[in-house]
Amino acid sequence: MGDFQLPIGLSGGSGMELRGKDILVLGGGLSGLAACRFLLSHGARVTLSDNKQRRDLPKEAQALFRRGVSFLHQRYLPTSLPWQLCVKSPGVPPDIPLLQLLKLAQIPVWGELELAFRYAKAPIVAVTGTNGKTTTTALLGYILRQAGLKALVAGNIGEPLIAHVDEPYDYIVAETSSFQLEDTELFHATGALFLNLSPDHLDRHGDMEHYRAAKARILQHQQVTDFAVFNQDDAAVAALAKDTVARRLFFSLQQQVAEGVFLRQGQLCIREKGHNTPVVLGERIYIKGRHNWQNAMAAVAAAYALGVKPTLMAEALTTFPGVEHRLEFVCEIDGVTYINDSKGTNPDSTEKALLAYDQPLVLIAGGYDKKADFLPLMKLIKERVRHLVVLGQTTEALLSAARTVGYNCVSHAENLDEAVAMAREQAQSGDIVLLSPACASWDMFDNFEARGNRFKELVKA
Repeated sequence: MGDFQLPIGLSGGSGMELRGKDILVLGGGLSGLAACRFLLSHGARVTLSDNKQRRDLPKEAQALFRRGVSFLHQRYLPTSLPWQLCVKSPGVPPDIPLLQLLKLAQIPVWGELELAFRYAKAPIVAVTGTNGKTTTTALLGYILRQAGLKALVAGNIGEPLIAHVDEPYDYIVAETSSFQLEDTELFHATGALFLNLSPDHLDRHGDMEHYRAAKARILQHQQVTDFAVFNQDDAAVAALAKDTVARRLFFSLQQQVAEGVFLRQGQLCIREKGHNTPVVLGERIYIKGRHNWQNAMAAVAAAYALGVKPTLMAEALTTFPGVEHRLEFVCEIDGVTYINDSKGTNPDSTEKALLAYDQPLVLIAGGYDKKADFLPLMKLIKERVRHLVVLGQTTEALLSAARTVGYNCVSHAENLDEAVAMAREQAQSGDIVLLSPACASWDMFDNFEARGNRFKELVKA
């Protein structure tokens, strides 16, 4: 049975003694390896467990083994459980037998986000939602830095939070996924941003109720001195405002808000105590698309709660270049523009990408099957896409949706190399070739970054 003392309070920085403790880390990806390095640096004895063989893990893991980290294959169920704590990577499914064995033995299981929170030396402003998390997280960090604050941007955005919590910051801006939040226990967000909610990861969570509940854990330990930002245009998100005692701010493209940020005559305005303060015209925001106006509103609401001046926000909004793999301009060849939106990993995200452009589109879509419904997306594809190239596990689901709506301009590719070649054949001068898969990448690539990078290589070649 685990004998870790839970820290007093909810502010992180608990200073739990790790030296001499035996700790199991589940998952040999970015989060797991970063957790191993952190735990080693604090004197813990670490065992790494993964579903790959030890020899197949990356060189970063091999370096950890040379430093004394032990290895345990996830399929092996030991008769003795020497660990006082297990740190679980977000990609590890919650139902693996080894994890169930640990829980039966009452060994505490924390996600990497929970571990990072307990050692954080700065307040955490956490961002969640189905879409827009990465852009909003990066943008808020950019605004805070423009205001002269030292802000760490990390989490699900690609840089594990645990890799940097030993460093001093004014604020930590963390992108948090449902996979990360479901493994939290005392995690406390000084600021919480809830952007939107649409079906995603139902293969993991089972249904929307469990998915919503995982996301809502971002609000669980908030206090009256904290703040939370909600999308008033998303009824499911707005309804969650009652679940926090924190100061509540809202953002909306469609209506005036009681307190927060809304659109007034094409301008983002902060509303407080009945008074409106203009920030910037939406058309001056550097990153394109009305969905990015929503992301900007959420970031402005949080920056406002943290005391940043509107003039500094405006300057940041007109210069922030966006994030890699999210509507990222690759190049123009023979009059055709190529856009990398590999981070479009669900139908709702791809819908927003399609609505961001007025030019004719050739879309590349498909990938790992998360049991999404593609019918609403296909109706929009029929309206806005001149030709669709499908690939991956979801090929048949996409083709079925296309047949249902009567859309016939579809090609099937066996892999991304073939898909890019087909898209180039179909594209005409003035068109946009858009990679926005509406699916995760795991059937063909380790992650969306690898998929996006391969797309860029193929285009530039």
